[in-house]
Amino acid sequence: MDSTQMLLKDLTDVMGISGFEHDVARAIEKHMKPFAKISHDRLGSIICKKEGASAAPKIMLAAHMDEVGFIVKQITSEGYIRFLPVGGWWGHVVLGQRVIVKTRKGDVVGVVGSKPPHELEDAERKKVVDIKDMHIDVGATRKFDIEKKLGVKVGDAIVPSSPFEVMGNPKTYLAKAWDDRIGCAIMIDVVKRLAKLKHPNTLYAVGTVQEEVGLRGAQTSAAVVDPDVGFALEVSIAHDTPGFGTDEVEALGAGPALLVYDRTMIPNRKLLDLTLDVATKKKIPFHLASIAKGGTDTGRIHLNRAGVPSLVIGVPTRYIHSHMGIIHRSDYDNTVKLVTELVRVLDKKTVASL
Repeated sequence: MDSTQMLLKDLTDVMGISGFEHDVARAIEKHMKPFAKISHDRLGSIICKKEGASAAPKIMLAAHMDEVGFIVKQITSEGYIRFLPVGGWWGHVVLGQRVIVKTRKGDVVGVVGSKPPHELEDAERKKVVDIKDMHIDVGATRKFDIEKKLGVKVGDAIVPSSPFEVMGNPKTYLAKAWDDRIGCAIMIDVVKRLAKLKHPNTLYAVGTVQEEVGLRGAQTSAAVVDPDVGFALEVSIAHDTPGFGTDEVEALGAGPALLVYDRTMIPNRKLLDLTLDVATKKKIPFHLASIAKGGTDTGRIHLNRAGVPSLVIGVPTRYIHSHMGIIHRSDYDNTVKLVTELVRVLDKKTVASL
């Protein structure tokens, strides 16, 4: 594996659902410490300050550390686990999947139980099973107490189990938690690049907490940073799989997505135009996209104090909010390049014009 693949593997293999991001923060700190000053807000977001030629303007790159997962709700008398979703899930992608229960005694492997097709009635075959009706099996038997033996307790985090892999097409990578460890990796690589380049501002690369349950870390960390410009580095939804229209431009290999709309923010138009100009000048492929039913950390960042010009930049990703997704290496590389170039042009005059 090359250094980028190792970084992506390092960040996606680590486990951290909303409210349990500490291991992800440690992984980010390991990579950022040689290049930036590290601090934290009181909710757990990690703030990596990279000084440039001037203390102002302050540019904030936000990438949320949390992934979607589950939490132990109940342990039944038979030793099965009932669970709650943390973040947005669709029941169809949960059944039969391998998971890890994070306990104080260590990791416990489990599987979301599913009824064999031989036992399904016709009506059951047509129904999406509700998560509240599902269970996790960690090897339950009548005389094996999973609380005492394994340390499983109500409130423990449950994380999808899906290690990073380079696929048969070596430019495509399969892993869990692209949403949003890919953003975390991008901001790390941008800071590393800027260690060797001049930039006319101070950069804050922030790994935020609890984005999937309400953009919470973005609000608290923006209050600490008080940025002049904000970017959310995110996934975007690839539409190049069966079931979407054939004229969709959001595909693997299409370059970074610049969001013109999401449920929580309409971007600053001048910042969007500046980004289009930079991408065009540097010959970086891009496309325009929107997300009608989702939001990002910029939903809180752009409302900080008197307002912050903000934009979402995303990497096309297949099968987000499931146990595994797929990205294309060229999209990652081009997003790193675009964000690096944007930071380099955001001087006081340019930011004032926004």
